[in-house]
Amino acid sequence: MTEIGNMEIKNVSIIGSGTMGNGISQVFASNGYNVTLIDIKQDFLDKAVSNISGSLDRLIKKAAITDADKNTTLGRIKTSTDIKSAAGSQIVIEAVTEDLKVKSSIFAQLDAVCPHSTILASNTSSLPITQLASSTKRPDRFIGMHFMNPVPIMKLVEVIRGLATSDETYKVTQDLALKLGKTPVEVNDYPGFIANRILLPMINEAIFAHMEGVGTVQAIDDVMKLGMGHPMGPLTLADFIGLDVCLAILEVMHAGLGDPKYRPAPLLRKMVQAGYLGRKSGRGFYSYD
Repeated sequence: MTEIGNMEIKNVSIIGSGTMGNGISQVFASNGYNVTLIDIKQDFLDKAVSNISGSLDRLIKKAAITDADKNTTLGRIKTSTDIKSAAGSQIVIEAVTEDLKVKSSIFAQLDAVCPHSTILASNTSSLPITQLASSTKRPDRFIGMHFMNPVPIMKLVEVIRGLATSDETYKVTQDLALKLGKTPVEVNDYPGFIANRILLPMINEAIFAHMEGVGTVQAIDDVMKLGMGHPMGPLTLADFIGLDVCLAILEVMHAGLGDPKYRPAPLLRKMVQAGYLGRKSGRGFYSYD
């Protein structure tokens, strides 16, 4: 296991049991770590465990794991509605909604209940790590650990240094990502980091192009798939990410960088207001059963 000074990382807590939280939990448990998955309602946690079980079943069908592997992985995951349950972990990864106030409140609570040696990490896709770290008394032990969706499949992890993140914290987190079979990439703390700094303006421009009548949704996606070699078109990808998430990231970059090129397309804002959020709501740029 990974060491923090003289302490091994054996126990990991994940705050938030949504798509990212349950994916991160699955990856850690599959790699031998004891996981405590924490959320505010047991119903959310039960659904998350069911989703993890389904994900493992798909791996069994592909002969990637066995039934015994599945049972062992699920056996390493326990759930809790009490944030104090994170106190026994050597690293805690937050994966809740992209809301600065919500995340900051969670980290202030974690800072109070976890030993000072515990590393606190955020899976945020765009919010400032330095600002999140300021809600704790351990900014040197605070870091961004941005997994890609779907977590069990995607190899990239952006490891984001806040202004005060120590070299030791970075190295421990980097090593941890490698032990999960991921590829860590070092990133400095600027709005959108690397992945979304480049990806979201492309998606936003595709939405502008559709809004302005340059092409249909399908035409825009086809051009990017067939002409640029992308595995999925930008509007399909926007639906997959969630249009509300896309809007939130663009707003963070627009506010944080102050450049009008990051302004969200009015059509994106209108669709979010209408509740057309993509796959998770059944309707976005495409309709889903």
